[in-house]
Amino acid sequence: MTAVGELLDLVGLSTEQVDATQETGFALRVPRPYIARMRRGDPYDPLLRQVLPTVQESQSVAGYGVDPLRESAAVVDSGLLHKYAGRVLLIAAGTCAVNCRYCFRRHFPYAEHRQGSDFPALEGVRRDATIKEVILSGGDPLMLRDAHFATLVRRIADIDHVRRIRVHTRLPVVIPQRVTAALIDVLASLPQQVVIVLHFNHGNEIDADCVRALTALGRFTLLNQSVLLRGVNDDADVLVELSERLFAAGVLPYYLHMPDAVAGTAHFDVSEAEAKALHRRMAARLPGYLTPKLVRETPGLAAKELLASSGI
Repeated sequence: MTAVGELLDLVGLSTEQVDATQETGFALRVPRPYIARMRRGDPYDPLLRQVLPTVQESQSVAGYGVDPLRESAAVVDSGLLHKYAGRVLLIAAGTCAVNCRYCFRRHFPYAEHRQGSDFPALEGVRRDATIKEVILSGGDPLMLRDAHFATLVRRIADIDHVRRIRVHTRLPVVIPQRVTAALIDVLASLPQQVVIVLHFNHGNEIDADCVRALTALGRFTLLNQSVLLRGVNDDADVLVELSERLFAAGVLPYYLHMPDAVAGTAHFDVSEAEAKALHRRMAARLPGYLTPKLVRETPGLAAKELLASSGI
């Protein structure tokens, strides 16, 4: 769905109740299976807040830019980013099934990094024997058709020095029906270890269809990384429940990200002090393996900046 008015009609709200607008420069895109999990008549619904364009996105805020992580400096080939030692990120697709309003790549020049059917960016992986892991990102790599996705991962699998293939995706969250038997078969056929990193931000996102999709993916390593968002999940009870529901579905909480300073997203910001206090409250209630690491991505560092680790 791409029309603000249609979305609001489905959830029983008016434009005035939520300060919604169609004119933000970053299109609304949200699938109906995700809309079905939103609470009708609730302008503060945490799922709605993640996808609904608002007038706040047009505010210019100092320190917020179009490339806050300086990803342009990490490009080594068209569609290939090398930010950290031993692993590279491949822009496998230029679109997502959902446009999250806090997206750190909402201004990314996808047209400059489009991959053809021969995946030329993989030449950069073949040339560098230090690369042990290829991360498929985008956009969302599962926006590719099964046949196209299968060709891509099998070509990566043919590179001897690659040990792991990591897929970063929000499709099992917003359209869990995308997890098909054909997709599972493709991933299961790979000789490398497969890691799937999901992106659930709130327990309300996990419905029965999601659980079925996650169960089907259970033969692979499943991790979750959330973004800490004001008005969505900046609450210890919400974050604890999210970790519990993730683990019940076979997913290990991995990262809790500080929001990136992307132009148009300042209204989602949570201060570092608030984030650390929330994390302490989580750690006091959860075992260490269910307490995600609180991190921030800072350009130029050799790894994510760890602000708070798991408990015990």
